[in-house]
Amino acid sequence: MVKLLDAGFSTQLSKYIDEEIDGHPLWTARFLFTSKETCLRVHRDFVRAGAQIIITGSYQASIEGFKKYLGLDRETSISLIKESVTLAKNALETEEKNTGKKLHVRIAGSIGPYGAYLHDGSDYTGSYAQKLSKEELKVWHKPRLDALLDGGADLLAFETIPASIEAEALIELLKEHPQKKAWLSFSCKDNERISNGETFKDVAIKCWELGQSQLIAIGVNCVQPSFVTPLLAKVRETHPEIPLIAYPNSGEIYSKEKGRWLDKTTSLCVTDYTEEWLDLGINYIGGCCRTNDKDVKQFSEEIEKWMNKTKTQC
Repeated sequence: MVKLLDAGFSTQLSKYIDEEIDGHPLWTARFLFTSKETCLRVHRDFVRAGAQIIITGSYQASIEGFKKYLGLDRETSISLIKESVTLAKNALETEEKNTGKKLHVRIAGSIGPYGAYLHDGSDYTGSYAQKLSKEELKVWHKPRLDALLDGGADLLAFETIPASIEAEALIELLKEHPQKKAWLSFSCKDNERISNGETFKDVAIKCWELGQSQLIAIGVNCVQPSFVTPLLAKVRETHPEIPLIAYPNSGEIYSKEKGRWLDKTTSLCVTDYTEEWLDLGINYIGGCCRTNDKDVKQFSEEIEKWMNKTKTQC
């Protein structure tokens, strides 16, 4: 069964926020503190568009980051991470009240990489993984993970992970909560390797073996759409039992030098790949940076078309 994720939280947020979002050390996480109602509005947009899993706005949230850039103490920071789940829950409850029906939408607590806190681009290189031990990464991530689960997240989203050591640290932390589930998605530098240069297939298989009892899927996010099939097909060929997830960017490329997104090099939209990904057997599909609620709606329509076609062929 295919499940539809939401899209880029920052992109949707930019419809309502009259200030620059990209480039800030806390990115969208600061709006959990400064603009709660807008965060709730973003979640509502995605639910209305048909998302079956919505992701909290906690990707770049951390105790250290909130202290450094917002002046918050540890207790308040943990409460704010928990509140990211509450906002998603409230959005879902509001839409259920408005529609008068139960919406089977799950809430995934977003956990981005340590490099996102560093705000130096290392979340897309994984360079810090050579300097930190697995235990140090676990110590840093643990309060974030615990806060999201204490806040009531249905599952966790370990996303944009650039190095296997960080993925393994997160899996080990997840095992401290044996009844909880998560997905694991990597950022990738090309159609074969994750961001720090390790081969995606090898890392994916190793992580699956470590955490298969609690991982609902392994895959990629925040990558070029054209990378998805070659990356995941290599896993599918030899390990068809591994559930796969993909939620790439729109196809635009972010230029750190220019501080903005550059135009796509192809006329294809991210949703144009839907049939290809479904034929490959990808189980969870959605969008990341520069995608919005319109893309979620288009994904939903493309998935329905594919399912109807599949039924007809049967």
